[in-house]
Amino acid sequence: MREYKSTTTPTQKKIIEAMDKVSEKLIEFKKKYNSDLVVMQDGKIVRIKASSL
Repeated sequence: MREYKSTTTPTQKKIIEAMDKVSEKLIEFKKKYNSDLVVMQDGKIVRIKASSL
């Protein structure tokens, strides 16, 4: 779980937590179907193999 700034509203906390959950589920899905995860690193689009996650 992340730590939040003291100025983060309860709604913002819920949004961040939901985004974290979606990220975790996406990684699980990619591993299950052995498909690549496509992300942006240093301004470039990069494919990451599910096996390395």
